[in-house]
Amino acid sequence: MLQFDGQVAIVTGAGGGLGRAHALLLASRGAKVIVNDMGDGALSVAEEIKASGGEAVAASGSVTDQEFVEAMVAGASDRWGRVDILVNNAGILRDKSFAKMEIKDFCAVVDVHLMGAAICTKAVWEMMRQQSYGRIVMTTSSSGLFGNFGQSNYGAAKMALVGFMQTLGLEGEKYNIRVNCLAPTAATSMMEGILPERELQLLKPEFVSPGMLVLVAKDAPNRAILCAGAGGYEAAKIEMTRGIFLDERTNSPEALVAAWAELVEDAGAFTPENALQQSELELGKAGYRRP
Repeated sequence: MLQFDGQVAIVTGAGGGLGRAHALLLASRGAKVIVNDMGDGALSVAEEIKASGGEAVAASGSVTDQEFVEAMVAGASDRWGRVDILVNNAGILRDKSFAKMEIKDFCAVVDVHLMGAAICTKAVWEMMRQQSYGRIVMTTSSSGLFGNFGQSNYGAAKMALVGFMQTLGLEGEKYNIRVNCLAPTAATSMMEGILPERELQLLKPEFVSPGMLVLVAKDAPNRAILCAGAGGYEAAKIEMTRGIFLDERTNSPEALVAAWAELVEDAGAFTPENALQQSELELGKAGYRRP
């Protein structure tokens, strides 16, 4: 069994829905949990954990409030001496087609999902570096990975979290900090009105949280994108095709159009380990190899 005895976890947006399921599961496996959310939900979940014999503290406030977040992390450190796990789960929706969306609603969603995750991660990052251990989960979405009508703001923020994860996974690796993304499909208050009731019944948040637990375990992967919902699990990958090469004589827009089908051919597609691999592939086609 995956156990987290002695470990300290912060779960944002944990006053209900998916975050609550995450917090309860972590606590049931021995973790001490800081339950964060706006309003009274955090206190309710913290009390629920304590009633079941676990250890938890409520932290009511916004992940966009840097001063609050830093105080929350400092409080966890003062109380328990460390923070091992951060689950960035807090989020909001402001769904409208882009034509009808006001920029303030675009900014609000990006602020909570992306900047909220950045603020929380920054607050624990140095501690995790110093203790040579950390497990961080970003909550992405299929809306970001693949797009979804009416969610340009949400999709942009969720895909940005993938890029954030990819770089932090590289930067944290030598400090034993592993960073992953979870793309959940769960029946939460944010999903009401989007999916039919029958589907919502099958998409219990509790069916997603086991995936979260794997991503924060001692032997967790690094830089993985795990999709989860209704008991199903999948890995999403950002791949690059092997593509084509056009030399100086043939390199033209018309030649590119003519070769488009070959360019997008999936055979031989691969997942780059880092951003440099794109230039390495392209330079290699031109006959150059980095020394």
